[in-house]
This record gives sequence, structure tokens and C-alpha cells, in this order.
Amino acid sequence: MADFQPGDFEPITGRYVHLNIAGRPARLYFEEAGSGIPLLCLHTAGSDGRQFRHLMTDEDVTGRFRVIAFDLPHHGKSNPYAGYQDEEYRLTTELYDAAVMAFCDALALERPVVMGCSMGGRIVLHLAGAHPERFRAAIGLEAADHQQPWYDTDWLHRPDVHGGEVCAAMISGLVAPQSPEEYRWETLWGYLASGPGVFKGDLHFYRADSDFRDRTHLIDTTACPVFLLTGEYDYSCTPKDTLRTAKDIPGAEAEIMEELGHFPMSENPAKFREYILPVLDKVSRL
Repeated sequence: MADFQPGDFEPITGRYVHLNIAGRPARLYFEEAGSGIPLLCLHTAGSDGRQFRHLMTDEDVTGRFRVIAFDLPHHGKSNPYAGYQDEEYRLTTELYDAAVMAFCDALALERPVVMGCSMGGRIVLHLAGAHPERFRAAIGLEAADHQQPWYDTDWLHRPDVHGGEVCAAMISGLVAPQSPEEYRWETLWGYLASGPGVFKGDLHFYRADSDFRDRTHLIDTTACPVFLLTGEYDYSCTPKDTLRTAKDIPGAEAEIMEELGHFPMSENPAKFREYILPVLDKVSRL
């Protein structure tokens, strides 16, 4: 991991790209660092691409990979769709797929590795099955084909409740107890700062529109290898969920990460690199 001092500049660059996502104009913000094989990173529900900043400053990663993370519409520094004030935000598998593919096309990414966490990990399973020819490999962090909901989303968007604070409170227990305090609170800030109704809208995809149990067995890992990594402290996407999913995907590799929770890349980047670097070594040889 990089050790920055006052006055240092990080190697990360950010800019905007204009896309058409399922017929709607969108202005997406993305950041990138490094060169080599494109590594497209998808953030968790209710947060944004800053979760991957540690990978973007790790020379063991950026020396071989062009690490790219974009903020979905309504997230981070990406604008919501025009007319958002007159509709309820709801992410669906169709919209998520369209956003990822439009972004890949706009940047002319040639068979990138796609890596997502939580809801990002869920969609990479879909992408591996639906577009195997477009991706070099799929890495699912805290990923499974389905989970039983354990939370009440009605609390996430109410006029009498601070949405960001209740979102952060809900997910705070998903951070492993070994994670450094600084990075725990940095991870939570993504939720504290989330826009009204965004986390709830993302969870529509995660809870209601992405039960992939009927299709993960169709993923061809000879066309798009699949790697699943889940933290031992994750009680949302549990290790059991991930191992069950991996068992259903012929050729998939799965590992349970010790001392990590639901946000490995941001909550404890030093520990996470112990697990992700060997996977990236394998991917670089594909």
C-alpha cells in the first residue's frame, strides 16, 4: 500500500463520460489508475467508486492492471437521470447490465476483468453468464446468487429519519472487528453521504430483481472464469451463500477471507490484498 505524505499527488485521475443507458442520457463519473489489463470495479449498493481507491494506489496492482471504477447514476459524483424528482429510483438487472455494457463500450474496453462487491458481486455473476465473450474474468466480492433479506427497507427513505445515518447504522456491523478504525469510518461515510432513496433503490435490485439461482449453473467458466471471495464476518452475503453459489458454477473458485467483512477493499485494504493479489496473478495469465 502506498504511504502518502503531505504534498503528494495520488496517481488517480477522474473525469466524466456521457452515455445512453437503456434509452436515457447519463453523465457518469469514473476514476482510473495504472495500465495494462482493464480491471473494471463495481461499487456496493448505496456507495460509490471511492471504495476502490486503495487498489488504484497499489503499484502491485496498477503495474499490470488499468483499474477503473465508475459511479452508477445517482451515486457519488454521477448525476441522477434527468427527471429523477418525479420518479422513485429503482435499480434493476436490466438497467445495471445496460450501464456496465454502455460504459465498457464508451471506453472501448477490450475484455476487461470485471470485479464487483455486494450488489456489484451479484451483477458480475449475471455478466459472466450473459456476456462471457466480453469479459476476461469475473471476480465476485461478497457475491452469491441470492440471499434472504434480513432488513426492512422502509426505514431507508422516510422524511422523519436521516437516511444516510440509518443506512450506515444498518451496514456498520458488516465491517470486520479487525478492520482499522479509520477505514471502517471511511467505508461508512459512503453511506452517510448517499443520496435520498438511493440505497433503497439499489436494494430493489439486490432483494427483488436478482435471484440468479436458476441460471448460475449455466455459466461457462472456460469462456469467463469466475472467482468468488467473501469475508468471514459477512452476515449479509454469508460464506455459506458464496460456497453454495460456487458449488453451482462448474469450475468456479471460491475462498473465504479471514478477518474481513462485507467491504474488504475499503475496510481493510492491507488484509484484502493478501487475497486479491493471488487472484489477479491468475487472471493476468489467462
